[in-house]
This record gives sequence, C-alpha cells and structure tokens, in this order.
Amino acid sequence: MAVYDLEEQEQISELKAWWSQYGKLVTAIAVAAAVTSVGWQGWQWYRNKVAAEAGAVYYSLQQAAAGQDAQRARDAAGRLIGDYGSTAYAQLGALLSASVQFAKGDLDNARAQLEWAADKGADPALRELARLRLAAVLLQQGAKDQALERLQPVPAGAYRARFEDLRGDVLAAQGKTSEARAAYQAAIEALAIAGDEAVTLREVVRVKLESLEG
Repeated sequence: MAVYDLEEQEQISELKAWWSQYGKLVTAIAVAAAVTSVGWQGWQWYRNKVAAEAGAVYYSLQQAAAGQDAQRARDAAGRLIGDYGSTAYAQLGALLSASVQFAKGDLDNARAQLEWAADKGADPALRELARLRLAAVLLQQGAKDQALERLQPVPAGAYRARFEDLRGDVLAAQGKTSEARAAYQAAIEALAIAGDEAVTLREVVRVKLESLEG
C-alpha cells in the first residue's frame, strides 16, 4: 500500500509540474474555444433574426405588389434596402418593387431601385437580372448609350440570350442595323441550346432579325 501511495504521489507531483508549465496555455485555449462557440452561436442567432425580419418585410412587399400598390411597395423596398441591405430579400424586394413602379409608369423610381440591385446587391445572379431590367428601363427612357453600357459585358449562361436580344433592341433603336443583326443572331444561337421552353422567345427574336433584313 505504501508503494502504491508513493507512485500516486509521484504522479500527482508530475501532474502539478505539467500544470505549472502548461496550465495557463490550456486555460487560455479552453476560454478561447468557449468564446468562439458563444460568438458563433450569437452570430447565427443574429443572422436568423435578421433573415426573419427581412422576410416579414418582403412578405408585406409581395402583398403590396399583388395589389399594385406602388407606394407601399416602394416603402417596403426602401426599408429592405436601408435596414437589411446585406440580405437577398433586399435585392428581391428592389426587383419586385421596380416591376410595380415600371407598370405604373414611374420609370425614375424603377430605375433607382434597379441601380441599387445591380450595383450593390449581394447575389451575383440577381445583380445580372437587375442589370438586364435596368437596361430595359433606360431604353424606355431614351437613354440608349447608358442602356448599352449596362448590357456590357454580356454574361454567359442563362441570361446571355436575353442580354443579346435587348442589345439588339437598343442597337436597332440607334439605327445600327448591322450590329443589331449580330446581336439578334447571337441571341438565337444562345436560345438554340435552351430547349423547348425558349421556342417562343426564339421566334420573337427571329422576327426582329427578319424585320432588319427586310
């Protein structure tokens, strides 16, 4: 029993010596891990809270849009942009509100919201969509050069055909027939691999191209 006690005392002494040398480091690591865990959980809670609040505002915007209430839609979009600008809801809200403003003939407000979504929105795909719609608004306002600027560069993928189609519209409006033809042809080529769902748009672009050739 005395031997056992001696061995135990030696182990305790070694543990004390080890703790004396490394105890502060172990404590610091444990505290840092605890702080990181609490901080991460707090950040997740905050993100979820912000997303829930932004979602509620976006829902009110959807209701306003369904009723074609341009003022309510504009106010809700402004709140999303001002208070929740880092969320996808802000971009979606700007796009949705802009469509309401456009339908009501308020091109200036539609343009302002699309400019924000195109230049400052967080989601790249939504930025491309905003850029496309902004170019359409600019064309409607007669700002053809600015519309062309917004359509450059033409993105690859799903939006390519629509960008080329709209480029063709702008160039045709400027009287640049050969360049418009090239843009429409590029749109048709992009739509050729888009499947059956693109048949209608392909035919529309083809009619535009044929009208230039006539």
